[in-house]
Amino acid sequence: MKHFMNKDFLLQTKTARWLYHEVASQEPIFDYHCHLNPREIAENRRFTNITQIWLGGDHYKWRAMRSNGIDERYITGDTPDYEKFLAWARTIPQTIGNPLYHWTHLELQRYFGITEPLDEATALQIWEKANQALKENSELSVFGIFKKFNVYAVGTTDDPADSLEWHAVLQQEKQTTTKVLPSFRPDKAIHCHQKGFADYIQQLGKAAGISITNLTDLLSALEKRMDHFNKLGCRASDHALEYPPFTLATNGTVGSLWENEVDTIFKKAMTGEKLTIEETDRYRTFILVYLGKAYKKRGWVMQLHLAALRNNNSRRFIQFGPDTGFDAVHDHPVAANLSGLLDLMDQHNNLPKTILYSLNPKDYYTIGTLMGCFQGDEIPGKIQFGSAWWFCDHRDGMEEQMRVLGNLGLLPRFVGMLTDSRSFLSYPRHEYFRRILCNMLGQWVEDGEIPSDRRLLSSIVQNIAFRNAKEYFEGWQT
Repeated sequence: MKHFMNKDFLLQTKTARWLYHEVASQEPIFDYHCHLNPREIAENRRFTNITQIWLGGDHYKWRAMRSNGIDERYITGDTPDYEKFLAWARTIPQTIGNPLYHWTHLELQRYFGITEPLDEATALQIWEKANQALKENSELSVFGIFKKFNVYAVGTTDDPADSLEWHAVLQQEKQTTTKVLPSFRPDKAIHCHQKGFADYIQQLGKAAGISITNLTDLLSALEKRMDHFNKLGCRASDHALEYPPFTLATNGTVGSLWENEVDTIFKKAMTGEKLTIEETDRYRTFILVYLGKAYKKRGWVMQLHLAALRNNNSRRFIQFGPDTGFDAVHDHPVAANLSGLLDLMDQHNNLPKTILYSLNPKDYYTIGTLMGCFQGDEIPGKIQFGSAWWFCDHRDGMEEQMRVLGNLGLLPRFVGMLTDSRSFLSYPRHEYFRRILCNMLGQWVEDGEIPSDRRLLSSIVQNIAFRNAKEYFEGWQT
């Protein structure tokens, strides 16, 4: 019987163990998509206790605690931090089979040197030991964490109306060698059907120094904000879409009629008039195609996150707002629309490097085959099948995503893992991914499916762990 989560955790063959310990674990981390707070980074925040750094904003844990019958006051309420930690400790034994169980114990081991399993009986001892480390260990400040985990670059997620003041501070003060760069997330300017759209457009106009009254003004404002992001090192955009929109002008064409119709839709949205689904998708298609061209011009990577069905519990949404644990997997068809959207960008060679993610594994073969239709331009892996995301970033999900990619594309060109996290304790998720990758390759060697060629295997692991991403996001190499 193996010891619980020992140094060979998840590594079932000799080749897997060699690949992880001698190759994968040596590579830096390129966390190209996350939701860390730039201000907390710039201020090199030191957290007072483990609840603050571990449970604050982590809707993965919140969902598990609700499923365990924990009262909301111990989750998002104002109960003392130790009581919240104790509620999580009571929940942890119930998460066996969930990646949260492995992540939790990897984080306890890697950050605090704690190897005991967390439960109600060990909670007080772990609370005191972790808090003592947070107080005394400089490695557990934000910059210390970056250094400890060899984090080469971090891509935060930022609204176009954001001033990016904390990114500017980070670049001016240069207190960390980790590159902390913004990513352009214009969802609020794209989802014209959502409540608060007109108010947001006013904020965007203020940030850009433009009074936005029509479509031309809006495009000009987005261009100005992209220029600002670009100056601060942005090399990626990000879009959250339940499904990819694809609706042209009423006669099915692009051109002046399409633009005129979109201008009319925009003005209707600004007055609060209810839009049809077709109008919403026509507007969103136009804006995405315009932005794709703008990203291509700037050398940015476009990320499309598909198939999240958000804010399903309306009562809880009113209480807590978005991103608090009430989202699910969408089952909307994506193939035809995604094909049309990518093709429309590509027709005039305006399709940027693109990463396609889906929260629903039913879309994996659609993505894996469509991406092959738009590769080329002498860019290795121009279109990427993004890593298993959110509800899929467990062992089964990661293996499935990589197997599908291997079956349909080029696995060794994969840009690898990201945390997609709001927590500074999430970097062991890269370790978790790397162990799974090494174990999968090791098993293929064991089964005689690929050669036992250490040079070949090392190159594949190094590239997927770090080097492909470093090359893909070319502006982050210097």
